[in-house]
Amino acid sequence: MMYTVLKEKIYDFFDAVSKNQKLYLPSDVKEDSANFVKYENGVKLSSVLKTVRSAKDFFFPKTECLVKYVKEGKSFKVEDPRSEVEDFVIFGVRACDASSFGVIDNVYLKQEPVDSYYKNRRDHSTVIVLACNNPERTCFCSSYKIDASLSSKPSGADIACWESGGKYFFEEVTEKGKKLLESLSVFETSGAGESTDETSDEKEVSKIKEEIKEKINALPFAKLDFSKIEKTPMLDLFNLKIWDKVSESCLGCGTCTYVCPTCMCFDVRDFDSGKNIEQVRCWDSCMYSDFTQMAAANPRTSQKERSRQRFMHKLKYYPDVYNGMYACVGCGRCLESCPVNMNIVKVIKMIQETE
Repeated sequence: MMYTVLKEKIYDFFDAVSKNQKLYLPSDVKEDSANFVKYENGVKLSSVLKTVRSAKDFFFPKTECLVKYVKEGKSFKVEDPRSEVEDFVIFGVRACDASSFGVIDNVYLKQEPVDSYYKNRRDHSTVIVLACNNPERTCFCSSYKIDASLSSKPSGADIACWESGGKYFFEEVTEKGKKLLESLSVFETSGAGESTDETSDEKEVSKIKEEIKEKINALPFAKLDFSKIEKTPMLDLFNLKIWDKVSESCLGCGTCTYVCPTCMCFDVRDFDSGKNIEQVRCWDSCMYSDFTQMAAANPRTSQKERSRQRFMHKLKYYPDVYNGMYACVGCGRCLESCPVNMNIVKVIKMIQETE
């Protein structure tokens, strides 16, 4: 079922959604830079393709309190800071970011113990994925068989959305998405939930899908070659000489990991306020010198070892465990943000070119 909203009435759609639950959408935070913000009066939808940080933030926040120890006299009481998350909707998630949810789900949801903090947020979300009308040169999601045109049901989405011909088109992907669309009365309809001209709508959506595919196929990194990575044994990849070259310019700043939709490493720290102690989980980065620091020593003492860990994990360790799924979705953020222009595309090509 295709649902349509005129482009000039998209804020009527946002108003209708936000009446019953929180709505987040990409909005400009400065020129040519957007992030997801809560929709309320004055918030405008950004035309920027990618947010600075991904939608991963909604499920795996930068910091969160795991447990509190409250002092009561000479003893402590343990408090669980968790509360049931309210239902919320995220509009404008791109296909690459939506695919990243599956990468994290494998670790936090599909093995014991389930991460209840993460699951709580995932269960209460409705994700609306927006097709990428104008993919950028740094995009390479198609190399991982991610379809930015949304021609097939997008992974991680509850609703698929396209913008074309002065309209926004919506199509359910999951029962959760269907329930949301059926609850709204802002669509152009001739009957309950029916488009005024479904054939015309479908033709328009088919047209924009084909246009997006053509643009994607013309991108410089649209079809990266992973054959050498897939065929080479793990230890042989680990011992390649390229890692010296990869790491020699790396600053260890961690920017690549903080903008990455699939990075999910964290540290746990204790903070003493004088009256209670909070145990807090916060993002960490394998690019940092103390990332694997233990009481006795640190097994990765050089930037070479840390850089190798990052790329080996995304391209070899993770796919070997999860049926060939790479821990990268080709969003291109690391290409755009690395201050020394060292990124995963260069590493893939360097591996492919090794003798």
